[in-house]
Amino acid sequence: MRLLAREQGTAGDDWRMGTSADAGDALAAQGNTPYLPEPTGPCPVGTTSLWLTDTSRPDPWALGVTARELMVSLWYPATSSVGRRAQYMTPAESELQLTSRGITGVPPDVLSKVRTNAAVDATLAGHQRSLPLVVLSPGFTSPRSALTALAEDLASHGYVVAGIDHTYESFATAFPDGRVTTCLAREAPRRDSAENAAGRAADVCFVLGELTGADPAWPGAALIDPSRMAMAGHSLGGAATIAAMLADSRIQAGIDMDGATCAPIPDQGLSRPFLFLGKQSNYTPGSGGAVPARTLAWKRLRGAVTTWERDWELLTGWKRWLVVAEAVHASFTDLALLADQTGIDIGTGLSGARSLDITRAYVRAFFDQHLRGRPQSLLDQPSRRYPEVTFCSPEAPRLE
Repeated sequence: MRLLAREQGTAGDDWRMGTSADAGDALAAQGNTPYLPEPTGPCPVGTTSLWLTDTSRPDPWALGVTARELMVSLWYPATSSVGRRAQYMTPAESELQLTSRGITGVPPDVLSKVRTNAAVDATLAGHQRSLPLVVLSPGFTSPRSALTALAEDLASHGYVVAGIDHTYESFATAFPDGRVTTCLAREAPRRDSAENAAGRAADVCFVLGELTGADPAWPGAALIDPSRMAMAGHSLGGAATIAAMLADSRIQAGIDMDGATCAPIPDQGLSRPFLFLGKQSNYTPGSGGAVPARTLAWKRLRGAVTTWERDWELLTGWKRWLVVAEAVHASFTDLALLADQTGIDIGTGLSGARSLDITRAYVRAFFDQHLRGRPQSLLDQPSRRYPEVTFCSPEAPRLE
């Protein structure tokens, strides 16, 4: 089943934050509506959503459901910015995203009011097979809208971007028929993380087929160049990027933003370009050795960084490992920015606006270099513009 869904969206990832009881009062006092910064590229941005159904496989989380339903947002370069701005998410999604995280002190519909920059169903700009495609996968419990500011920026520079809501893995996903699914995955028997990543990889492969196959689900699909497709993900979405690349050779390059990896890379390695981009506190090479084994701190720190150390050796193509000082897990999504704007403390020393600038710059540089063949000096050495970013050169993995 395929339906174009008008103005469907969502928001959020794991806001592991201390909630301010006065955040709502602060927001009201400011008299401001939360907003996403304007994209940096020359193109106006359009957006639409797809409701897709994969009848070839059952849903991995909903017992007895024989097909996998997905909501996918598309952002793309448009001929004009005139038109109704896309809704960030519905009020019902906003309430579930906030209450499921225990966030109080802000209006329950606040995330539905976030101002975006993309015009709904704007006319596409571009020629047949002229635009590279980037797939974005959010973190566990998070919806596709958590990466909207990054998606809008890429689209403003001439990319088609597909953000996938992994149904039942987000706290809330609204469908055009009025249903709002919840995070059944949290209630399911514990599954191996590699299985979870493989399930997401199957979602990605299906979406790529729907966008570039013989009978595409989107009228603008003819503008996509199927030889220039890549993926980036945050948290579990980052881990799923490796899984998707191993499952689908159409994905030419990948980025993991702050996600411990889990997909087993074969001994021959993965030769396509890859970027690790994470917070300095958890992903500095060798840092796992400073915490006692088998403790909670070990799981949070060593368990994360050592997966990158292990997989670094198996990434045999172009690769970079970058860490960002003062960043937290949410810094690579919209959530740090929206937390700042709504008066919620997430414990970061890096502002949400600054972390978004960094994420946009390095993600776009990576895709410009590897999908468009435009060398980027930003990826070759430290930059005075972004002193928070450190280039790492991991040694051989130190595994026990």
